[in-house]
Amino acid sequence: MGSRLLSTVAAHYAHRPRGALVNTISRDAAHGLRVLRRNPGFAVIAILALALGIGANSAIFSVIYGTLLAPLPYHDGERIAVLWSTFNSNRNVTSVGDYLDWQRMNTTFEKLCTGNGADFNLTSGERPERISGTANTPGCTDVVFGEQPLMGRYFVDDDAQPGRDHVVVLYNSLWRERFHSDPNIIGKKLELNGETYTVVGVRPPGTGDKENTRLMVPLIIKPSATRQDSHSLLVFGRMKPGVTIAQANADLSRISAHLAGEYPTTNTGWGAQIEPLKNDFLGRDTIKALWLLMGAVGFVLLIACANVANLLLARATTREREVAVRASLGADRGTLFRQFLTESLTLALMGGMAGVALAAVIVRVINATIPPGTLPNEATISLNLPVLAFTFCCALAAGVVFGCAPAFQASRMNINESLKSGGRSGIQMGRFSLRRGLIVAEFALALSLLTGGGLALHSLWNVLHVNLGFRTDHLLTFYLPVPRGRLTEPVKLDVFYDQLLDRLRNTPGVESVSVSTGMPLTGVMFGNEFQVAGREIVDRNRRPNAGFNMVSPDYFTTFGIPIVKGRAFTTSDNLSSPRVVMINETLANRVFPGGDPVGQRIIAEQIIPESDSIGAPVQMEIVGVYRDVHNRGMDDEKSPEIDLPFAQSPWPQSTIAIRTETDPGAMSRTVADAVQAVDSTLPIARVRTVHQIIDEELAGNRFSTYMFGSFAALALLLASVGIYGVMSFAVAQRTHEIGMRMALGAGYTRVLTLILKEGIMLAGIGLLFGAFGAWAVGRAMQSLVYKVGDVDYVVFSTVALLLLFSAFLACFIPARRAALVDPMQALRGE
Repeated sequence: MGSRLLSTVAAHYAHRPRGALVNTISRDAAHGLRVLRRNPGFAVIAILALALGIGANSAIFSVIYGTLLAPLPYHDGERIAVLWSTFNSNRNVTSVGDYLDWQRMNTTFEKLCTGNGADFNLTSGERPERISGTANTPGCTDVVFGEQPLMGRYFVDDDAQPGRDHVVVLYNSLWRERFHSDPNIIGKKLELNGETYTVVGVRPPGTGDKENTRLMVPLIIKPSATRQDSHSLLVFGRMKPGVTIAQANADLSRISAHLAGEYPTTNTGWGAQIEPLKNDFLGRDTIKALWLLMGAVGFVLLIACANVANLLLARATTREREVAVRASLGADRGTLFRQFLTESLTLALMGGMAGVALAAVIVRVINATIPPGTLPNEATISLNLPVLAFTFCCALAAGVVFGCAPAFQASRMNINESLKSGGRSGIQMGRFSLRRGLIVAEFALALSLLTGGGLALHSLWNVLHVNLGFRTDHLLTFYLPVPRGRLTEPVKLDVFYDQLLDRLRNTPGVESVSVSTGMPLTGVMFGNEFQVAGREIVDRNRRPNAGFNMVSPDYFTTFGIPIVKGRAFTTSDNLSSPRVVMINETLANRVFPGGDPVGQRIIAEQIIPESDSIGAPVQMEIVGVYRDVHNRGMDDEKSPEIDLPFAQSPWPQSTIAIRTETDPGAMSRTVADAVQAVDSTLPIARVRTVHQIIDEELAGNRFSTYMFGSFAALALLLASVGIYGVMSFAVAQRTHEIGMRMALGAGYTRVLTLILKEGIMLAGIGLLFGAFGAWAVGRAMQSLVYKVGDVDYVVFSTVALLLLFSAFLACFIPARRAALVDPMQALRGE
């Protein structure tokens, strides 16, 4: 019936001249606007419901489009690729030797480039400042990424030669903020890591300003580089015109097979993989979260459409006589359907315009609150033309969805019955049944959405209450960026850090202090293979792996990490004493299950200060086992870790942790002064209390919870308003019946129970159907939540009770109004 009616309307339009068609649509729209003006309360409520649904969809789609769908903001961005080394199907960064061979042997790329992080101490002003930077090979920014400098030039081949490499390109943000947009910056000198660099270029504003990186210098590939060097280079390339990713991968696979045969010691088991740059650094869980959010706001829009459809069905009751008169004057079914549908589309477009205004607000909130690094630098979240087109389509779709029901009902109206009954035709019960069905659908959708919000909230609760394995109070930490090349000899390193730790220990308010290359939550700096003495494994690729952390003797005391077996390090564990290590419980249980690891020996290659190569293997005795800590974030699983005495394996750049007697945040200036007293050229970077680190770790969890929770609360509100509207309409239609019941002896409680029972039953049926959606949402969110099952009975029962309670409150007001009806007035009014 519905398809035949739509065909009739389409034919009605198709056989009209274009001018007549436009006039007809304009006349129907004008009539719809007049109807809305006569019912301002209805119009405001309907437009607000649509604005909430359409605005939320537009805002989240702006994130989806800017991140996943929009083209890269580079010239021929689809030709830019990332080249990864792979081992056991896991991608990894690349070694110098492999990069040089890829560059020499490939046939599918116009240009390859590489780089890595290279932070600098910028010496100017009252105190030196730590600046994050990169070291890139020439041609990376301009040739591979197709970017032209705002001022000056980018690197050329001569800049990557030793002795000519002291040139620097500033990011636009650093040029504006630190150098006040100096137009004469090109050619000026900067002191970086105690050496003089010449500014040769400034990047334009754009994607680079979203990074922490503030400058770049040339990367020198040393001729002495060997295949024993660690994998530390990130490689990019611009493919030749017409080359596909599949062709480039085939080319690189050929090269990898050749290298494995030529260098079996270092390249056996290693392969290569080429991936498009677009979203290559965006995690799968983030992509899944974005689409789940899109689904969540889609549910909100469906609930809003159901609400507006209910409002239109209720209003159609008061217009039955009007429709009957128009039909009796010659309006056919297609004309009636068209009129109601045009009114719905007009209402939807008004809701869409209001939704755009709301979306602009939501987009601003998202841009202000989304944690840094969540989305790629290329992603721009804004209400651009594609997003506005999506909004327009949402409005039209919404108009059709909620407009078809009242239009279809109006077209089926019994004209004679409507005229005889003064507007009470025989289709009212059918319409009310449809409204009940819409309420059931609303509650099913709301339960699914509330379950998602509840799971996100439960996950955040679990993360907040996880046992981190160390004391988080009164801890101040900072990173000490000793310039590369200043301290390379172990003896000088030990002397420098002994002086620094003594100065900090004697600072008022300091309880204990430690130095380490890594720390809980933020992770360790090094990873390395090892083997247990007596269990030698010839194939290095089959050896177990662990994080390596160099720590001073007071490390465990400062962080409050318990020792469960053996002893902690002491000052006697130095360069002249036998090599020792401590291991965490995870490693002890994996490598020595059921045994005592204390006294056992492990073998691992030495880590040489500021060297890209590893040293000779050395045996180290396990002297202690310490309690596990979360060393890769709050919600990551505990991983194996080996701690070495800092004095036996020192490293120039380090993390300093200070346990204070008072507020640690108030001591940052005092600590900076103490460091300056030891070396006035050294800055301190990333000065944070552990509580600040925890807040940063929780930023992503909080953002996800706020997003899912906000849309779930919106769904709850709309569903509650929907059932309130239905029950109010039911009470109004049953006033005569209720008056008769009360005249025959039905009391206040019985009438109240009658109305409440009907509303709660509708909500309960909706919850039964919604249980399937809730289960599906739980399954989809498994990788996004921490220690939450796909069927979380606590969350499910809580949100179900919340929905039932909201339904009870929404039904109570019309039920109470019905129970207080004066029977004589109800019968007289009828």
